[in-house]
Amino acid sequence: MAKFELKLPKMGESVAEATITSWLKNVGDTIEMDEPVLEIATDKVDSEVPSEVNGTLVEILFQVDDLVQVGQTIAVIEIDGEDAGDAPAAATSESASSTPEVTTAAAEVENQIKQVTESVNYEDSDAFYSPLVKNIAKQEQISLSELEAISGTGKDGRVTKDDILKYVADKKSGKVATTSTAPASPASPAAAPKQAPTAAPVSVNGEDEIIEMTRMGKLIAHHMVASVQTSAHVQSFIECDVTNIWNWRKKHKDGFKQREGENLTFTPIFMEAVAQALKEFPMMNVALDGDRIIKRKNINLGMAAALPNGNLIVPVIKNADQLNLVGMAKSVNDLANRSRTGKLKPDDTQGGTYTVTNVGTFGSVLGTPIINQPQVGILALGAIRKVPAVVETPEGDFIGIRMKMFLSHSYDHRVVNGALGGQFVQRVAKLLEAFDVNRTV
Repeated sequence: MAKFELKLPKMGESVAEATITSWLKNVGDTIEMDEPVLEIATDKVDSEVPSEVNGTLVEILFQVDDLVQVGQTIAVIEIDGEDAGDAPAAATSESASSTPEVTTAAAEVENQIKQVTESVNYEDSDAFYSPLVKNIAKQEQISLSELEAISGTGKDGRVTKDDILKYVADKKSGKVATTSTAPASPASPAAAPKQAPTAAPVSVNGEDEIIEMTRMGKLIAHHMVASVQTSAHVQSFIECDVTNIWNWRKKHKDGFKQREGENLTFTPIFMEAVAQALKEFPMMNVALDGDRIIKRKNINLGMAAALPNGNLIVPVIKNADQLNLVGMAKSVNDLANRSRTGKLKPDDTQGGTYTVTNVGTFGSVLGTPIINQPQVGILALGAIRKVPAVVETPEGDFIGIRMKMFLSHSYDHRVVNGALGGQFVQRVAKLLEAFDVNRTV
């Protein structure tokens, strides 16, 4: 009998790790090809890992709540035929024997790294570090105190691969002070353990109900607090007349549904205007990385969507500025439907450059949304209301009934000043008010 190693598959360009949430199979169970073996979760999306072969599960290498890196072996499946590991092992052996000088050089390098870091035991820390992070730390000769000082952006504040690589780059460029990795003198006093901040205790009586936060709820809470602590939030508000859009959609939505098989909501119309405004104000389509501003080439619009359990998720419309209204409507409906049914893929929530959230869905007139890091802006769409308004005409002004809404723009004042933040949301409003009522779809 041969053995097949089931590895954590690549789940998207920017997804490097996942947490195991449950095993659907136990050791000894028979597994068919493409049958789900376990469930995993990234920072936004839950998904299943299917088997690539028929066989029997003989070994589970990680437990529930373990953090696993992409490419790591998570289980072993026994199958019929040659051992899947024989050929690669033989090839490796042959390659090693044919190039002894390369192997010797690599061994010497590894030995040097080992000698420098053998005194560093990362297990002494109370914090959790993935095997990948610890390997990078060893290779880059990073001491335990340095590693503990790195601010993590992963789940529960964990240090991710990107965090440690950024630290390494900053260290090499002189942005952070270097520390010695030499073993400490036996006489040196042990470093005082870091004291984690503790919240004030909450008194609970017999009539109170204690509800454990969901995994996604904890992630959202951490992400929101981190965003407020990172960005200098400031808001601009503008009222927008969408009477023309209201009447146009009412006229065309039934025909659009019959022809395209899709619902025509207001969201794709608003998204189209935001994408156009981002093209005209490219400094809103940026990210801030320390003291560096990263100007994004693509316009990828995040679309905050409510889940049945009350949580929010932000799937991303990639290259939104390249879509016409039909394409935008199809993308919006597809992402919204897959959000509600839990069928989003990890890559569906990655790569956003600007976010739009519709607080009007819940009846809110205004909202002050929190920026979705590392973006620098987020637009909240308020409820559309029928209100009396002054209407200006060549014949004079009069009071009329108009459909209006508020646009609330939150932006990072570290990089976006009030002029840019205000002009951007004003441009979105102008594009909506100038909507062509003779437009066809």
